[in-house]
Amino acid sequence: MKLTLSNKNKVQGAWAMYDLANSVYSLVITSTIFPVYYNSVTRGIDGSDRVNFFGWEVVNTVLYSYSISFSFLIIAILSPLLSGIADASGKKLSFMKFFAYLGSISCIGLFFFEGDNLEFGIMCSVLASIGYAGSIVFYNAYLPEIAEEHEYDFLSARGFALGYIGSVILLVFNLLMIQFPEWFGVPEGSFAARFSFLITGIWWAGFSQIPFRILPKNPYKKKIESKFLLKGYEEISKVFAQVRKIPVMKRFLASFFFYSMGVQTVMYLAASFGDKELGLPGDQLILTVLIIQFVAIGGSYLFAFISKIFGNKISLMIMVFIWIGICGAAYYVYSVYEFYALAFVVGMVMGGIQSLSRSTFSKLIPEETTEHASFFSFYDVTEKLAIVIGTFTYGAIEQLTGSMRNSAVSLGFFFLVGLGFLLLVSIPKKSFTPQVIR
Repeated sequence: MKLTLSNKNKVQGAWAMYDLANSVYSLVITSTIFPVYYNSVTRGIDGSDRVNFFGWEVVNTVLYSYSISFSFLIIAILSPLLSGIADASGKKLSFMKFFAYLGSISCIGLFFFEGDNLEFGIMCSVLASIGYAGSIVFYNAYLPEIAEEHEYDFLSARGFALGYIGSVILLVFNLLMIQFPEWFGVPEGSFAARFSFLITGIWWAGFSQIPFRILPKNPYKKKIESKFLLKGYEEISKVFAQVRKIPVMKRFLASFFFYSMGVQTVMYLAASFGDKELGLPGDQLILTVLIIQFVAIGGSYLFAFISKIFGNKISLMIMVFIWIGICGAAYYVYSVYEFYALAFVVGMVMGGIQSLSRSTFSKLIPEETTEHASFFSFYDVTEKLAIVIGTFTYGAIEQLTGSMRNSAVSLGFFFLVGLGFLLLVSIPKKSFTPQVIR
């Protein structure tokens, strides 16, 4: 990737803005308002939490866990082929746009979900999840193309920090609208919550226009061939052969796979835990997530700084140790203040582990390659399969034991295995000479 000094900051800033655009989906739809709204509108008249989904009777929160698993399974199957096509054809930005618009339009569709149309609501949430996960594959692949290695950690942290800031701004606005609908001239009841889904979709699509206009469309000037589908298979096969020959990358992906099962499951189902196990009202659940978001901004930069001093491996190990403690502590949380304290700790390591994992993998990609989307597809497929197994296991344990507390404790096992693989990782320290990318 050839960048001049004059436009490098502009391109990097535009890249980080996509985190601001899409992170509102993660916060509003997956973590706060939608799970709380979903739980409230999918209860029976008698207060039962069992719902009928295409003739299958299931607990509403279990269905939600399974729907998340299904959406990420779909993208895990598709993304290697899509990334291979993107690398072969130079159409990475086009695929990023497609998935971003799919996700934003699906969020807008949730405005019409009122509980009695359960199948429609689940389908929209699944498509939104696919759109989000699919766009991230191609977004992440830009990192090694627009920055030098010594910039990865802090540029990755910058993206996550922007995402947390933007999503908090929109969440606070939505929360005020839900709590004080008369201030905004909207009807009382479910309308404000549903309107927040509409705003989320518009925000996502709107702020995406900045990276869509500035990010390079075809940075390596690859020719778009008529047989790019076949070339896609060839690209991903070639990259897979390379990955198999890089022991440090295989070990890191194994570690990332296991600890991501825990991290991602906590992100997606923390609100459901607070709702069902602690009986917290919606406003307290959303306040909890706000705590996580604010702390995560500092956490992203804190662990980027720790990695600069002690290296990526030590920084990641510290965070995995903390996550193990979080899983054990969750079993004994019963009060709202204990939940707030746990949320503070989660926020501190959530932003850091996501940001540093992305930048660490970027450092392991061979410098001479141009197939960044294909390499990142392995990273993203690893994460998506981790979400599939993590959320499915969480839902299955709740269904078998009747308690989310047991599900939370089980996540600690995933972190322990991830820590074991991380101990085997030796991240190479490459020397570099600061220079202008031309």
